[in-house]
Amino acid sequence: MPDHPPLDRWAPLTPSAVAAELAGWAGPWWIAGGYALELAVGRSWRPHSDVDVLVLRPAADELHDALAGWELWAADPPGRLRPWPPGEPLPGHVHDIWCRRPSSPAWELQFMIDEAAGGVWTSRRDGRLRAPVASIGRRNADGLPYLRPEIQLFYKAKRPRPRDEIDAAVVLPVLDRAARTWLDEALALTLPEHPWRTALNRRSG
Repeated sequence: MPDHPPLDRWAPLTPSAVAAELAGWAGPWWIAGGYALELAVGRSWRPHSDVDVLVLRPAADELHDALAGWELWAADPPGRLRPWPPGEPLPGHVHDIWCRRPSSPAWELQFMIDEAAGGVWTSRRDGRLRAPVASIGRRNADGLPYLRPEIQLFYKAKRPRPRDEIDAAVVLPVLDRAARTWLDEALALTLPEHPWRTALNRRSG
């Protein structure tokens, strides 16, 4: 099996560079992770060690054509990376694809895979959370698609790291009422004792 860089070695693309790489791809995609929250708020507040992009499983196999010449590695739980060759269907248990150009000594891009069928998005974290695919993202003034902040915060909530707590402290206070309601209901369903619910309910009161 070919070697790959350490998991913590990153030279991440910027969101605009991601858009340039995916410009010829018709599949839906959204900037995710901390960058998505920055795009939602309209400013930066911390450095980023990687870049995440959300795509939907029905279109995931097209990533080989979208990133022709790149190496794509599937993350087999609980954390083993293996090459993912063109023509191999992505296994249903794989939700992360790590990518780099062969000339790069570091990872440049990570795809997060969510489920979808019939135009309906389903969270990879809990199948009870669903929404129309057309409603899960927004675009900034430059046309960059990004995941709605309340959905991204939901994904950060399960095991929040220090940077996730920083993101929550910045973003929770500026969510609109609909976004706060969605996130509070999602947490009530999946993590009912989560401390972020206190901040959400305080803002709603």
